[in-house]
Amino acid sequence: MSMSGENQPVGARGHVLVTGGAGYIGSLLTGLLLQRGYRVTVVDSLLFGGESLLGYWHHPGFRFVGADVSEPGAIAPLLDGSDGKRQHLVHLAAIVGFPACQALGESVARRYNVEATRLVFEQAEEASVERIVFSSTYSSYGRSPDGRPVSEDSPLHPQSLYAETKIEAEQCLIDRAKDSNIAPIVFRFATLFGISPRTRFDLIVNQFVLEALTRRKLVIYQRSYARAFVHVRDVCEAIAMALEAPVETLRAQVFNVGTDAGNHTKDEIVGLVQKHVRDVDVEYKDLTFGGDMRDIRVSFSKIRRVLGFEAKIDVEAGICEVRDAIENRLVGQPGDRRYRNAEFIVQ
Repeated sequence: MSMSGENQPVGARGHVLVTGGAGYIGSLLTGLLLQRGYRVTVVDSLLFGGESLLGYWHHPGFRFVGADVSEPGAIAPLLDGSDGKRQHLVHLAAIVGFPACQALGESVARRYNVEATRLVFEQAEEASVERIVFSSTYSSYGRSPDGRPVSEDSPLHPQSLYAETKIEAEQCLIDRAKDSNIAPIVFRFATLFGISPRTRFDLIVNQFVLEALTRRKLVIYQRSYARAFVHVRDVCEAIAMALEAPVETLRAQVFNVGTDAGNHTKDEIVGLVQKHVRDVDVEYKDLTFGGDMRDIRVSFSKIRRVLGFEAKIDVEAGICEVRDAIENRLVGQPGDRRYRNAEFIVQ
């Protein structure tokens, strides 16, 4: 997917501040936005290091600031608007996923996922930011009771603290939009996969491939449960489109981000991994406690209709991409921090 105006002069399209920009999505999004003529400021506390941003270090449109967005006033000085160009904000910083939120506890999860979102919005409002793209999750839907694909209007049945905090943050932004000039845009991402400058291996597709190559065995829970999947690069394309679409079309709107073709059961993902990685044994187990109990299919018709967004990279292509990156020793090696932090029981 391409957009018109790529490779424009530095700052021609305005300024984007990306919180959590050293992470899985943000590190890839930063390069895409720089290529398309934005000035980009990344704010990150560097919990997982900052190597993912080094490729942009000498770009004239790039700026990095080490800061914790849960601290009051952390981003206000970075939103000066001195060049008179449009300013946008992409809020990715969060405690991501139910295991991390559960491990750190409710107070920490709410501080970073709810309170920090409120603080970011208030500072952006003071600086006359035009729009905020907020990263949320389709895990907010929980399980689909009737087996039909859920849409943005479906009831929310969160199954985890992570989903609860994202729902609360979404509602905060939507409520504040009623009396604000800022247009918040809520993106509920499907489960991501694929390679980025800071690849994660605690996500189903990436983790399955890593385990298949390093252990030659997969231990699978909830084999028939369905999830929705989207490539990290397609997510970055969707964010870029949201920065350019007419702002009143998107104000306080919620979008599922993914593709109908990305709805798969875990069993189907395992079959695709075995197709492209040889000699992998699979052990199936029942999960009777804890875990993320989502079993859901998702409709992505709204983002296709409103933004014209079509995901381009399917799960099978993503499996091959991750496999090749691991086999060529670019990611996932035993000395790699991302490998050491991976969760090796797949749920």
